[in-house]
Amino acid sequence: MKRRYMIMGAAAALSLGGCAQRSKFKTYRGPEVTYVIVNKEDREMFLFHNDKVIKKYKIDLGFAPIGDKFYEGDGKTPEGTYTIDRRNPNSRFHLSLGISYPNAQDIAEAKALGKDPGGDIFIHGRSRPRRKGAEDWTWGCIALPDKQMEDVYAMIRDGTPIQINP
Repeated sequence: MKRRYMIMGAAAALSLGGCAQRSKFKTYRGPEVTYVIVNKEDREMFLFHNDKVIKKYKIDLGFAPIGDKFYEGDGKTPEGTYTIDRRNPNSRFHLSLGISYPNAQDIAEAKALGKDPGGDIFIHGRSRPRRKGAEDWTWGCIALPDKQMEDVYAMIRDGTPIQINP
């Protein structure tokens, strides 16, 4: 009788285990990410620990990827030095990390054009895996496939500097 209950209990545990959803929140125990560099032209993002590259990712950008962002709605990804300043675990783009755009220079450039610099620039998920000829599609953000964004979200801390190059 005991054996029968043990078998039934094990079967129940195994079947319930198959129903569990995979969490989008991961734990990272590797070297600290001390700097992020984005090279827009190559569509690449590098995570650094001091002077060593930890990870490299292919990315998507704003739908008008050439040139610096000057105002809200121009579809460009900003260029310059910023910091990761916030996290959104409930982003409509899976997960997202906020970039401290606009800075004082961005605000002055937009004001000189009589425009609003905009804001809400993020590194976020919901990008499709890279395919040949894929077009950039965000409104100025940096996008990765969801599974890669889960890793990036776990690795990068608030306050991490990010350099976005042309």
